[in-house]
Amino acid sequence: MSHWHGKHALVTGGSSGLGLHLAKTLTAAGAAVAIVGRTQSRLDEAADMLRGLGGEVLAVAANVAQPGETRRVVDAALARFDGLDFACACAGKSMRGAAMDTPREAFEELLRVNFLAALDLAQAAGPHLEAAAATRGTGHLVLIGSLASKTASPLLGAYPASKFPLAALAQQLRLERGPQGLHTLLVCPGPVARGDAGRRYDTQADGLPAQARQPGGGAKLRAIDPATLAAKILSACEARRAELVLPKRARLLFAAAQLCPPLGDWLVR
Repeated sequence: MSHWHGKHALVTGGSSGLGLHLAKTLTAAGAAVAIVGRTQSRLDEAADMLRGLGGEVLAVAANVAQPGETRRVVDAALARFDGLDFACACAGKSMRGAAMDTPREAFEELLRVNFLAALDLAQAAGPHLEAAAATRGTGHLVLIGSLASKTASPLLGAYPASKFPLAALAQQLRLERGPQGLHTLLVCPGPVARGDAGRRYDTQADGLPAQARQPGGGAKLRAIDPATLAAKILSACEARRAELVLPKRARLLFAAAQLCPPLGDWLVR
C-alpha cells in the first residue's frame, strides 16, 4: 500500500503549476488533499479535476501572504480531516529586475509570499504534523524553495532575497523540531516547465538584457517537468530527506560558492 494512502495533505498554491501537480500525485496515491489558491474559479476547476480522479478534496480560497490566512486554512483542513500528514508551502512568486532598481515594496511583497507564508504554515501546521509523525510515521513539511535559495542570480529582482531565508528556516526546523518528529524537506529546483516560459516577464524585463526574459534568468538548465518533480518530492518525503536539489549538479555550485565566493560568482556568470 502507498505511503500516502488514507493520509491527509495540504498544498498552498495548489490550484495551478507545481502545486496542482503535487495535489494530483497525492490524490493518485490515495491521499485526501486540501488545496489553497487565491482565485476561486481556478480553485474550483482544480478541485473538480482532482475529484474526477476519485480523490477527497477540500478547496480553500485564501491569500496566504496575508497574516492569519494560513492559520485559517490549516484550521479548515483540520475541521475536515482527521489530522494532517503533509503540508507544502508551494505558493510563490517570481519577478525580474536589477536589485538596485527594485523598490523596497517589491522586496516586502515577495518576502510575504515566498517566505513569511511558509513560516506561517510551519507554525500553524507543525504541531499537527508532529502528532502525525508519532502516530502514523508521516509529519512532512515541504518548503518549495529554488536554486535561488542557495545562490543568487542576476536580474531576478527581489526573488533570491525572498527565497534564501527558506534554507535557514528549514535547517532551524530540522534542528529544533526534528527530534520531536517533524520532517522538513527543502526543495531547491531549477526552472520548472510552464506554458508561458520566455514570455511571462516581457514587461518587467523591458530594458534589461535578453537573459532576464528566460526561465531562471537565462541559466543554462533544462526545464523540469512538474509532474516528475512532484513525484520526486513525495519520494524524498518517504525517505525523510533534508533537501531535494534538481538538477543534482547544482550542489557543486552551492559548495563552490560557500568555499570561494568569487568562484561561485564566476560559475553563475
